[in-house]
Amino acid sequence: MTRRRTLRAVPPLLAAVAAAALLAGCAADEPAPAATSAAAEAPASQAPASQAPAPSVTPESGATPEGTLLVADFGGDTVTFVDPERGAFDRVEVGTAPYGLVVGKDGRAWVATAEGVAVVDTTKRTRLDRIPYRTRTGPATTGEYRGGGMGIALAPDGRRVYVGVNVPGDNGVLEVIDTGTRKVTDTVPVGRRPFDVDVSRDGAEVYATGHDSFDVTSVRTDTLRTERMEVAPYGTEGGLGSWLKPHYAVVRPSDGKLLLPFEGERLAVLDPRTGKVAVERMTADTHQHGATMAPDGTLLVVGTGPIVSDDREASLTIRDPDGSERVVDLDGPHEDVAVSRDGRTAYVTGGFTRDGYWNGITIVDLDGTASPVRLAAGERPLGIAVL
Repeated sequence: MTRRRTLRAVPPLLAAVAAAALLAGCAADEPAPAATSAAAEAPASQAPASQAPAPSVTPESGATPEGTLLVADFGGDTVTFVDPERGAFDRVEVGTAPYGLVVGKDGRAWVATAEGVAVVDTTKRTRLDRIPYRTRTGPATTGEYRGGGMGIALAPDGRRVYVGVNVPGDNGVLEVIDTGTRKVTDTVPVGRRPFDVDVSRDGAEVYATGHDSFDVTSVRTDTLRTERMEVAPYGTEGGLGSWLKPHYAVVRPSDGKLLLPFEGERLAVLDPRTGKVAVERMTADTHQHGATMAPDGTLLVVGTGPIVSDDREASLTIRDPDGSERVVDLDGPHEDVAVSRDGRTAYVTGGFTRDGYWNGITIVDLDGTASPVRLAAGERPLGIAVL
């Protein structure tokens, strides 16, 4: 039975209870699994965010080594630098509950926090600035529904940063930042809770994925003209109480279409030129969040774990350009994914936007020749990038 049929069978009273539960998050609570060091592979209990493992590895030189992972510590106020073989080795304070991050060719990272967009020199591992939002989002708080920045993207020429700002109880806003002056230059209304922000390859359009409004808002970067495109392969029944909403998107380089995974069952393929959505089959059968694309066009999608009783556990879907899929099982909830420059390794964060997270990263060999390895790192790590 598809989730859409299940949803339509829910009595009105139960649907109201589900909607109330959603206010506490996007998925059912899960027990926090144990974290494991990549070097010793010895299990350790998940510590609360305030007691997360301290960085323990020192790089051989002062500069940050190439291939280092940078994660946003959604359970704290830092970003953590992680050696993918030895573990975390440094942190930089950025602001409350950092969510998404993006790194430019100049080595500067732009981190969306509840307080503003932090600018970090990843080579020297220092914070250069924190740019306040122009949009009022209320006090800087933590948790999945906190106000402030969520999805974030960088223009191809590096001159603009685009950040989706969540306004609790209202529609979201896309804020445009000039990377030279480090100031907000424009604000554009978009959908509710902009989980993800992406940019077309030519930089002409920005796409804000509105989680709670079942849509993607396209924004022309020259005129700031917007167009709302509904993406709801299960329909919009249930509104805020529905689990069947878009989360993350990937722009396919071959044709510029947006790929949005849903529930390990359906891949919505949105053509931003026409607003039309085609649906392709997926096979993981689990609630899905983070997505990215490897250099060879392979789509990687994170399965967070079960939402309804017949869902499968957490996983990473490896989807070839021809649509064939391989699903790798993961231990416990995960949220987002990045891929190594050579396209051989995926790094999946264990932060998760709901409870049940763990303080670490799972390293997945995309060739399938080695088993996934868990690496303790960060404080509820969410967004991730490879330096």
